Formats: sequence, structure tokens, C-alpha cells
Amino acid sequence: MNKKNLLLFVVCLVGLLALQIKLIQPIMYDIAASDLFLVDSKDTASPLPISNDMTALAFSNCNAHIKNDLGEDKSVSFASQPTNVWSLGNYEYIVNADVEISPKDAPSSLHHYVCRIQYTNGDDLSGASNIDNWNFEGVNGLSE
Repeated sequence: MNKKNLLLFVVCLVGLLALQIKLIQPIMYDIAASDLFLVDSKDTASPLPISNDMTALAFSNCNAHIKNDLGEDKSVSFASQPTNVWSLGNYEYIVNADVEISPKDAPSSLHHYVCRIQYTNGDDLSGASNIDNWNFEGVNGLSE
């Protein structure tokens, strides 16, 4: 009885391995190679920092978001230009810039922040100047 169980276990294990190699893996490769995960957009990703109208809007909207989050009790002064802006494609950007934050009763301090932001209307750029059409993914570098 013991040899029979061991043989059954080995046969089932070989069967599962063959099923995975011959059936499951080819299906997964076909799904990964398909257009299922493709986002069709006129905005392409760039591994290098870029500067255009959309990156300028991303920078200004990140600044507005940061100023709104810090509230009225702190004075903020933003750089005139971002340090770098990268496009991740599909109108998603990473903005890297400096901001000087001055609490009411403390000396000011310079912070180097990173903001991730996405324009939500896709290729329709007519509403790009409206901050409500931007989704803020997060901001780092402002904690003291």
C-alpha cells in the first residue's frame, strides 16, 4: 500500500508539472504578449528628463497641491523651474524640484521634493490647465 501511494504521488506530480509546462505557461505568455495591458496614448515615456507644456503644468499643479497641503501657517517659495521632470507615459509624470518652507516662528528650510502626478483626461488636452483633471499619486521629501 505504501509503494502504491508513493507511485500515485509521483504520477500526479509529473502530471501537474506537464500541465503547467504544456498548457498554463503558453496561455500566460500569450496574455502577456497581447494588447491586454497596452495603454494607447500619444504621450510616450522617456528615460531622460524632458521639458514641454505638460511637464510645466505638472510642475505648477504639484506646487499648488503642496501649497494647499501645507496650509496657511507656513509660507512657501517654489523654484521657478523644476530640477527634473520625467514622463512615465500615458500623461504620468515625476516632478523633482525645490521648495523653501518658512514656518511662522522658525527659520526657513529648503526641501527637495518628488511629486508623482497624472493627467486624467488622456489625449484630450483641452482641460490640462484645470487642476481637477490631475491625479496626485504622492509627494515625498517634505517631512522635517
